[in-house]
Amino acid sequence: MSRIGRLPIRIPSGVKVTVTGGQVSVEGKRGKLTEAVAPNVEVRVSDGAVTVSRKDDSKLSRSMHGLYRRLIQNMVTGVTEGFSKVLLVNGVGYRAELKGKQLVLNLGFSNPVEYALPEGVAVAVEANNRIIVSSSDRQRLGQVCAEIRSLRPPEPYKGKGIRYEKEFVRRKIGKTGVK
Repeated sequence: MSRIGRLPIRIPSGVKVTVTGGQVSVEGKRGKLTEAVAPNVEVRVSDGAVTVSRKDDSKLSRSMHGLYRRLIQNMVTGVTEGFSKVLLVNGVGYRAELKGKQLVLNLGFSNPVEYALPEGVAVAVEANNRIIVSSSDRQRLGQVCAEIRSLRPPEPYKGKGIRYEKEFVRRKIGKTGVK
């Protein structure tokens, strides 16, 4: 039995979980999220908790068991607390600013890069080099952060670029110049 999959998900007050057909919907104070569930996984809501079980013991069912339990847990956490990630912009002259629904980044290119923010994702910029991205959907949050980081990933010689707050950039030594 999956150690993660067998744990029940406690539903906090103010959160409504509904299962219809192959869809799980979670609604709370921060919005509504839905997720399609694989046919070999069964989701039940009872007594203020959500339980996920598998229909057979095939390898696919066992792998889906823990996955869907964790996805539903992330949905419940997202509509109650939300998720956030911090990106840091490093480099001389590199900076970020927010203009309406656009994130404008000066990253050493000849023109500033404009990134349109998708629906359901909020961004705050602190001190021109710290970008705080938050959302109730964890998957969308990770995708948006990865897209912003890919505009100028950190380079290994000087560390310039966009990186996650707790990301370690492995630095290389440049040419030694010994003659």
